[in-house]
Amino acid sequence: MLAQGKGQHQNMSFHLTETQTLHAVAFSDEPTLLEDLQQRIEAAAKEARQLPEVVESDAAQQAAGAHLARLKKAERNLHQHAKYLGEKIADAKQSVLTTLIDSAVDAQKIDYKGLVEVGQQENRARYAARAIEHLTESLIPLAQLAALREESHAAVTFARALEQMAEERARRLLTQLREAVTEEVVLPVDVSKGVCGALLAQAAEYRTRAMQLSETADRIEESVTNRMGTNL
Repeated sequence: MLAQGKGQHQNMSFHLTETQTLHAVAFSDEPTLLEDLQQRIEAAAKEARQLPEVVESDAAQQAAGAHLARLKKAERNLHQHAKYLGEKIADAKQSVLTTLIDSAVDAQKIDYKGLVEVGQQENRARYAARAIEHLTESLIPLAQLAALREESHAAVTFARALEQMAEERARRLLTQLREAVTEEVVLPVDVSKGVCGALLAQAAEYRTRAMQLSETADRIEESVTNRMGTNL
């Protein structure tokens, strides 16, 4: 048996007649082995994040998310503005009524002062309401749909990158072990518990996430399509 530490090899004693299966690990103690494995996994995932296709899909996802956030902010601001207009219109109407009643004492001096301003404020309130409706029923759902699609695509792209990294590591490992295979005929290699296995497990999680996002996007698309009576 052979255990290899950082920058050194440590020979382990064994009796081939009693143990014909050899087990080689990078470190003899499990905590150090797990720490080294985690560092290798993080380094490989970071490398995958830097691949051009992953960078591009992440940028597209961020852009879609930022667009959705801007629309939601506009909706919040319009709701606040509409509330302000509603309060201002109510006060203005009361003022117009008071002025009208007071001025009606003299039939020749009936005063509609402030009525034009009320009309202007009501017009603004109507347009604010229309803008909110357009945001909530069309623009935001469409932006949310686009954001989900981009997030799903980014997850799939990263999953592929992780799988690619795992495959490349496995190929390098097999290349290094080719000589041993030639010497001993049979050399089973279990990569499921190493960096390759961890990368593939992460890739599977991202693929599952991508599928869930895609299903959510499909439901939103169906809802918006039915409401708007058109295909997106």
